[in-house]
Parts: sequence; C-alpha cells; structure tokens
Amino acid sequence: MAYVVTENCIKCKYTDCVDVCPVDCFREGPNFLVIDPDECIDCTLCVAECPVEAIYAEDDVPADQREFIELNAELSKTWKPIIEKKDGPVDADEWKGVKPKAHLLER
Repeated sequence: MAYVVTENCIKCKYTDCVDVCPVDCFREGPNFLVIDPDECIDCTLCVAECPVEAIYAEDDVPADQREFIELNAELSKTWKPIIEKKDGPVDADEWKGVKPKAHLLER
C-alpha cells in the first residue's frame, strides 16, 4: 500500500513532505506533487508534514478523492523526482482548503 497525494495539494504544493521522505518517492508537476507508488515504502513520515493534509494511505483516501490513487501512479511515471524542499507558490495560502480544485491540476 502506498501513500497518495490528493486534491488539497493542487496550487498549494508545499514541499515539506519531500524533506522527510527517506526514499525520494515524490514527483513534481507544475502545481501539484504526487507519490510514486512503486517507490513509496509506507513510512508515514510525509503525512504529518503536509500543512494542507493532502496525503493519505491508499486505503484511507476519502471516497471523493479516489481518482487521485490512479492519478499519482500515472503522473509519477512522467514527472521528475523532487528531493529537496522548495518554497511554495506565493499564493499557496490562498488556496488552502479551497474545493473543488481538481480541474486546476496542470499536467
């Protein structure tokens, strides 16, 4: 079972989670992060670091966010690894808690 980044990350893209990942399983897109399910070792360290509570164990992903399980797997194949924390977008705080945002995902 891997961990999954969900909708709350879109346009927030804080990278606190990246700093604690022992296996560098995060991948970076233009306005979203994903977890490569083949690399994730289920350590749970990233969950507590996410300031927008966007990361869930695959079995715990809310029903309205289940599409993100496949989306993480798909996008992790083409997006580049991110291994160091970066500054978030300047307007990230404005996007915290905003829903729906799935339509704003940039690939």
